[in-house]
Amino acid sequence: MIQPAAGVEELRARCEALKLQVSQVGALRPGSLVERYRRCGKANCHCARRGAKGHGPCWSLTRTVAGKTVTRVIPAHAVEQTRAQLQEHRRLRALAHELVETSERLCEALLATPQAAAEEEAVKKRGSQNSSGRKSPAKSRR
Repeated sequence: MIQPAAGVEELRARCEALKLQVSQVGALRPGSLVERYRRCGKANCHCARRGAKGHGPCWSLTRTVAGKTVTRVIPAHAVEQTRAQLQEHRRLRALAHELVETSERLCEALLATPQAAAEEEAVKKRGSQNSSGRKSPAKSRR
């Protein structure tokens, strides 16, 4: 069970830290990177021999778009960059999952402590008000 006051502040701090980490995510892309070897079909080629790997490697990025599998060939010089982008996508998903879990725990903690919930509402209602309390001057009607 979460301790009301300490737990709420810890959860708020964790949510803010996770949001900061999400804002620092770099270039990303979903999918799977696959290394492939192929046979060309020529009878005299080395790839036609029994046990030969074939030509390659050829790199493919596969992902699902609107329910269909889409494959894109990745040039050899871009394989490491693509791996880093895939890793960033996995990192974003993990951060998002943890943020949702932490936020849900925070919401439950706020429900359990009426005082914390009242403070949360007060912060929301205050918003960003002018510190002086004055309104801007009326426009002249000339």
